Amino acid sequence: MDYEGRVAVITGAGGGLGRSHALLLASRGAKVVVNDLGGSRDGSGGGSEMADQVVQEIIDAGGEAVANYDSVATWDGGAAVVQSALDAFGRIDIVVNNAGILRDVSFAKMEEPQLDLVLKVHLYGGFHVTKAAWPHLREQGYGRVINTTSGSGLYGNFGQSNYSAAKLGLVGLTRTLALEGQKYGITANVIAPVAASRMTEDIMPPQLLEVLQPENVSPLVGYLASEACTETGRIFSVGGGYIARVAIVEGPGATFEDGFGPDDVAAKFDEVTKLELGEGNAEFTHGVMEQTGKIVTALGISFD
Repeated sequence: MDYEGRVAVITGAGGGLGRSHALLLASRGAKVVVNDLGGSRDGSGGGSEMADQVVQEIIDAGGEAVANYDSVATWDGGAAVVQSALDAFGRIDIVVNNAGILRDVSFAKMEEPQLDLVLKVHLYGGFHVTKAAWPHLREQGYGRVINTTSGSGLYGNFGQSNYSAAKLGLVGLTRTLALEGQKYGITANVIAPVAASRMTEDIMPPQLLEVLQPENVSPLVGYLASEACTETGRIFSVGGGYIARVAIVEGPGATFEDGFGPDDVAAKFDEVTKLELGEGNAEFTHGVMEQTGKIVTALGISFD
């Protein structure tokens, strides 16, 4: 499986997951635009060093890459990221929206700065870069879009209402891109990674961080970015060598006669909330910590 002749744009690729994705795709023939603003974890500051270092790693290994330092938080920034691919390599085939920041705070203490930039980097960033790439993908009849959600978006997490809202928004975006891109040969999928990075380095125990390396997420990105994969509109939980499909499910429901009221809903609420989760022993995940726990169990990680 290779990406010869393909051009990939990867946002937030100056470190962590994005760097790992860039190195993998480049090692198999993709020409890569390494986008990174070079800011801190909360989105402040900026610089060229992070993106430049990854580009040099790729070039030293015999690959082709260019750096881009634009912020995905604006329309112009997203357009500039894609233009870097067109200027350097003449096309774009793969978009991996990975850039992200954290501004964690409880909902009661949330202020506009904590909400605004988190939404703009994660959710708007996914829109901005993909929108700039979209006409080129449609015209050539081929494209691969991989967005990055989170267990916090899928299941919620204390202190991350801003991040969770942005991340689940990316799931909705992905599902619609999958529908609109289907007749143009464009697939869109979304991953919910659990991995060691500067976003998680101070909230996970060292034993877990050792196992949850970014390199154990990138193979899924590599498959979703390939011509071999035609799956679209899917959500995947991934970390440490564990990959599982996540689905939004709907039960058989209940029906009511015209004129029904709240008391009637209450009387049938067990029926309303019933889900028949039999296939493949599917089950609910109730939070990001439970998502991580499933990965720990599946991999047999012990903290003794």
